[in-house]
Amino acid sequence: MSPSRRVLIVGGGGREHALAWKLRRDGAEVLVAPGNAGTAQIAENVPVAATDMPALVRVARDRGVDLTVVGPEAPLVAGIVDAFTAAGLRIFGPTARAAQLEGSKLFCKQILHRGDVPTAMFREFRSVAAAREFLEAREDMPIVVKADGLAAGKGVFVCEDREAALAAVESLGSDPQFAAAAKGILIEERLDGVEVSVMAITDGRTIVTLPPLQDHKAAYDGDQGPNTGGMGAYCPTPFVDAELLADIEARILVPTVHAMRRAKVPFQGVLYAGLMLTAQGPKVLEFNARFGDPECEALMVLFESSLLDLLDAVADRRLESVEPPVWRAGASVTVVMASAGYPGPVEKGRAIRGLEAAAALPGVEVFHAATKLGADGSVLADGGRTLAVTAVGDSLARAKLLAYSGVREIRWPGAWCRKDISDKATAFELASSARAATVSTDGQGAAE
Repeated sequence: MSPSRRVLIVGGGGREHALAWKLRRDGAEVLVAPGNAGTAQIAENVPVAATDMPALVRVARDRGVDLTVVGPEAPLVAGIVDAFTAAGLRIFGPTARAAQLEGSKLFCKQILHRGDVPTAMFREFRSVAAAREFLEAREDMPIVVKADGLAAGKGVFVCEDREAALAAVESLGSDPQFAAAAKGILIEERLDGVEVSVMAITDGRTIVTLPPLQDHKAAYDGDQGPNTGGMGAYCPTPFVDAELLADIEARILVPTVHAMRRAKVPFQGVLYAGLMLTAQGPKVLEFNARFGDPECEALMVLFESSLLDLLDAVADRRLESVEPPVWRAGASVTVVMASAGYPGPVEKGRAIRGLEAAAALPGVEVFHAATKLGADGSVLADGGRTLAVTAVGDSLARAKLLAYSGVREIRWPGAWCRKDISDKATAFELASSARAATVSTDGQGAAE
């Protein structure tokens, strides 16, 4: 890849740092707007907000940017792809209408219905009062309450009973952080099973399915506590083998892309399916319209071929002409280090130590999610999910060991993380090995 290629990445989190890291390795010159303290070490930060579309268009035009890659969902839903396309600039991501697949849970449900894609049964409400009345009149059972619009990964409440569901509905109606999201309220049946993430890159006609991952959304160990934007991820997940991945592609990803095209809202970009593996098969929990975070970090360290070639092909609607991506053998684990108080209000400005020592460990990359540079050049925590410590190993156990070795090197007052990222996969693999050994032993006995 020619080093003269110039790429603008929109966003300033761990996902964007990982994309910058990978695209630099692909040979591109990278600008990041607005970036963070980590992207400043490998790219040029541009002090423009991710939602300031006129300024971003000017940056892309004035700096001769060949391709813009959008990280977060807010600018996609706000129409950044439409603005760049109107200005004659190349950009990777869905249009504002297509990004409603993430921006409106009701729109998503309508598309799933159109494509006959398996998902949870639901009811929609346009007021807190109507949702409350429905809950009070129905049987007391576990359900899920969702804000229709964007809520920074926090607008979903998994409720054990009616009391918790009523509290969730009241929160959507009164908490300022949900005011913009709660234009509608969805109440769904709660699906039981194993939750996984499967992403695909598509130009609206062809799709390239990426390795399956598992995110950890709950704040605390054992999947306890409130939902967050994601406390860690690992790749690949043993819960999805090659046969199941092919089934997910055939029954969920391809029909969704076709349904979007039939609805005259073609989707180009990253199609992210949050899935529940139920006893009846995989069902869609939600769709996102961009790379997940922290899933992107876990993916990028395994991506051996050129990501830039893939994104270029989507922007030019010629994905069918690109060779399938090559993935590194082994596994990756990403552990999110958060500041005290997350997912609520956090104290910012604490100096982070040990970043160099962590990054020096073999197989470890430290992606910055919410950091900034202090006046003295130090790295300061600047948000809730602050760092995404990511490691690659020849096995999942080795990747986890390396990731937590990196975590142990890093410190700032109040820093914390989950300690059990990828443990569900390890338990599943051990159980599978035990079952296989039992079958083998039983078979030997029968043969004898």
